[in-house]
Formats: sequence, structure tokens, C-alpha cells
Amino acid sequence: MTEDAGSARPLLLVDVDGPLNPYAAKPSRRPDGYETHRLSTPRWLAMEKRRLSAWGTPGKRPKPLRVWLNPAHGAELASLPFDLVWATTWEEEANTYVAPVLGLPELPVITWSTPRPDPGDGVFWKTPDLVSWAAGRPFAWLDDDITRADRDWVAVHHPGPALLHRIDPRLGLLPPDFTTLRAWAAGLPAREEHSRPGPGRTPGPD
Repeated sequence: MTEDAGSARPLLLVDVDGPLNPYAAKPSRRPDGYETHRLSTPRWLAMEKRRLSAWGTPGKRPKPLRVWLNPAHGAELASLPFDLVWATTWEEEANTYVAPVLGLPELPVITWSTPRPDPGDGVFWKTPDLVSWAAGRPFAWLDDDITRADRDWVAVHHPGPALLHRIDPRLGLLPPDFTTLRAWAAGLPAREEHSRPGPGRTPGPD
């Protein structure tokens, strides 16, 4: 769970596949600024072994996962006025395999409910867990699966400000996305704790 809703900075909930790994780009054309990584994460290997077994080739060696990552994105994310959080099906593997490539420190990780929530009405299964984890704290969310249904659901169920920012998985994060995040954070109302009286102080007039 996060810190309480009075924490000074908003959260930035970051998905890996789509925003950081533009997996839907043309396979033969790596996007500019990205490097190719072949990763054999435990979660990927387990999934590949299940797939090969279902195809009747259980003895075949699983192929590693191809991931495109832009090393400049780490510094750009770290410079934003947010507290970064992994909001990805990679879960803790994002800290092991993605964060070092981007130069990011170990970040908090949202662990998804099992079984996955089914909020219905076209709402993404991640959305209820994200709102629960944020616990009222302002957050921005970067993901390629965000739709209007998710924005409507969050507007009803989350008491704080929220920016649900969809990233095109063919392009990944772009400079305008960082501009949008900075502008949204700058427009947030002043945090309550800045006006709370400290020990031995009495509040003055508004």
C-alpha cells in the first residue's frame, strides 16, 4: 500500500510493455533511441514452457523475450515531480530486469489480485487494483490499455486527482508525454500538509 494521501508528491504508475517497451512497433524496425534486449525472466520462461507443452514440443528450448528499451527514459522519468511505481505484469521482475537498463533505483511494485478483478463494462482488470493501491493519493497512470471506461470508473471510485494517460504501444513514451505529465502535476492543488500547523503553532486566518 502507498503512503497516506497527504504525501507531498503524486504517484506515477508505470507499465512496462507499451510505454517503455513499444512491442507493437514493426518487428523489423526498432524505434529510434531504443536498444534490443533478450531477456529470459522466470515469468516469461514459465509461460513459454506452458505454451511449448501445449503445442506438443515440451523439450524445445524457450526463446527469450525481445524487449526494446530506451536508456534515456530512466533519467526522464526520475526527473518528473512524481513518486514512481511499477504497475506492470512484470511485477517485481521490472526491478530486476528493466530498472537497471534504465538507471532507475528499485521502485515500489503493485502486486495484482489473484484471480484478476472483473469490474465489467469494459474496464481494464488492472484499474481496481490501481485505485486501491493509490488509496486516495493523486496519481498518473501510463499504460497502453487505458480506455474511456477506465477513466469513468476511476472518476467514480477514486477521491483524488488522477490522470489516465494512454501510450501508443507502437511508439512508446515520447517527449509530449513527459510534457503532459509535468503540466498535470503542476496543476495539482497545493498539498494539505503544507498548510497544517506544526508543533506548537496555531493556525492563522485563511
